[in-house]
Amino acid sequence: MRFPLALCLGLVALATAALATANQSPLQRRVVKEVLEYFHGRSNVHFLFKEQAVEGAVEREDPSGVFVQLRVSLVQTACRKRASQRHNCRALENRRKPTCLACYKFDSGNVPKVLDKYQNCGPSHHLAVKEIKQRDEAECRAVEEAGRAADTLYLPGMFAFSRGLPA
Repeated sequence: MRFPLALCLGLVALATAALATANQSPLQRRVVKEVLEYFHGRSNVHFLFKEQAVEGAVEREDPSGVFVQLRVSLVQTACRKRASQRHNCRALENRRKPTCLACYKFDSGNVPKVLDKYQNCGPSHHLAVKEIKQRDEAECRAVEEAGRAADTLYLPGMFAFSRGLPA
């Protein structure tokens, strides 16, 4: 009886993960990919981690670009970071499950470039500490403001007006 129940729960978890990925915008998927690259680039990380869940996704567009904020829950896998095979790594229960907060500002181009970004990864209880939460909020506000100053700042030569001579 346990095997069919475990199989059903596994299939539900797989379907939920596929649905969550399908609901993400291209920019959100790009942020998740960059968060994983950032996290794996840290020297104290020796195993590969997978995206477990994306929560609190915010995507706002303004004249200066698109702001994306999300919280990514990661789960440790059995594969080492230096391993050549990275696709079939199974998640390990009762291991490290860090959470990353990511705030990105993209320009409005056809191939969006990153104007500014902020990432903070750590244990989920660590990111809930009041001081860290306040710092994260301030950093994300600064990222969201990126590119807006250029909209209101007019420099000489930015605009040229030509007026015909009187006839």
